[in-house]
Amino acid sequence: MKLTTRSNPVAIAMWDFSWLERRWPAAGYQDWDVALDELAERGYDAVRIDAFPHLIGLDMLAEYELVPVWDQHPWGAPMPVTVQVQPALNEFISKCRDRGIGVALSSWFRQDTTEARMKIAAGAQLGQVWNRTLASIEEAGLLDQILYVDLCNEWAHPIWAPYLYDWTQGQPETAPRSGELVRAWTSAALETVRASYPNIDLTFSASDELEDWPAQDVSEYDFLEPHIWMAYSADAGFYHELNYDMLGSLFDPQQYESLARSAAPLYRSQSDHWKDLLRARIENAVAHSTASGKPLVTTECWAIVNWKDGPGLDWSWVKELCAYGVHTALATGHWVGVATSNFCGPQYRGMWEDIAWHRSLTDQIRSAAVHR
Repeated sequence: MKLTTRSNPVAIAMWDFSWLERRWPAAGYQDWDVALDELAERGYDAVRIDAFPHLIGLDMLAEYELVPVWDQHPWGAPMPVTVQVQPALNEFISKCRDRGIGVALSSWFRQDTTEARMKIAAGAQLGQVWNRTLASIEEAGLLDQILYVDLCNEWAHPIWAPYLYDWTQGQPETAPRSGELVRAWTSAALETVRASYPNIDLTFSASDELEDWPAQDVSEYDFLEPHIWMAYSADAGFYHELNYDMLGSLFDPQQYESLARSAAPLYRSQSDHWKDLLRARIENAVAHSTASGKPLVTTECWAIVNWKDGPGLDWSWVKELCAYGVHTALATGHWVGVATSNFCGPQYRGMWEDIAWHRSLTDQIRSAAVHR
C-alpha cells in the first residue's frame, strides 16, 4: 500500500546515515538485527535512512571515505569512515522486510573524499542517481519495501544540497524553494524518477521556509515532509534566548555546554509558551496540507534539534514536549507518517532505553485515523 493512501499513520524513526556509518562497537548499529529488533519492540513500523544515491550512481560497489559533517552530534561518524553502500543497503532493507518495517529513502548527500555529490549538475541527474539506486533495490526484489523517496533532505540547504551552489565565495545562502533555480531542479528530478517509478511516493523534505508555503509550488509532490521543532524557526525564539549557534555547534563543544546549562530551565520556566509555539508550527503545516491537498509526514521533530546523552543533559523535558507534538499532530488527521523525535535511535541511550515511552506513542500513532 502506498504511504499516501493509508488510513492510519506509520510510526517512523529517522536513522539517517547512522545506519551505515555508526557500525563500530557500541555505536548503535553494529548489529542490524539487534537494532531492528529493538525498533520493532518499541512499536515502530517504518524507518527513514540515507540511501547514498550519489555513491550508488557513481559506483555502488566501491568503497568511499566519508568526511564528518560534525563531531558534536551523534548522527553518523565523528571522524572519517569508509563505507560500501551496496550490497549493504539491500541487506538492511531485507532485514526490515523480515520484521514488517517499511523503509523510507532519503539522502543527506554525505561528502566523501572524491566529492561524488558535486558531480550532480542538474535536476535530471539528481533523478537519475535515484533511479539507479531504486534499480539496485528492484533487482534484489525489495522495491515493495520502499515507502517513499525524499530526494534530498531539507531541500535546498547548502549543507545537504551543495551541488546547487557556487562555493567560490564561501558557504552560500539557501536558495528559496519558490525561486526559479530550485523549482527547475525540483521539477526535473521528480519528473525523472516518476517516469521510471510511477508507483513510488516522492517528495523533498524541508526545515526552512515552512511559513512561506503560499509562494511555493508543491503540485508535483506526493506529500509534504516538514521537519518541525519548537526550538527551530526563522524568528528569534528558543535558540536565540539560549545564545545557541546551530552552525557553530557542528564542531564546538561549548555550544552543547550552553544547552546543558540552560535549555531545560528555559523550557520549564515557560513550558506553556513553548508548547503554544510548537502548536502554531503544527497548525501552519496543517494549513499547507489543506491548501495543497497533500498529506504530511514528519520524521524530524518536535522539541529541540540537537541533544544527546551527557552530564547535565536530561531527556525528560524533551520527551514531554515530543509527546505533546505527537498528540497535537495526530489530532489533526493530516499525518500519514509520524516520528516521536529525531533522536529515535540506539545511539541516544537516554531516549532509546525508555521502551514504555516509545510504545505508548507508537501505539497511538498506528491507531490514529487519517482524515481526507
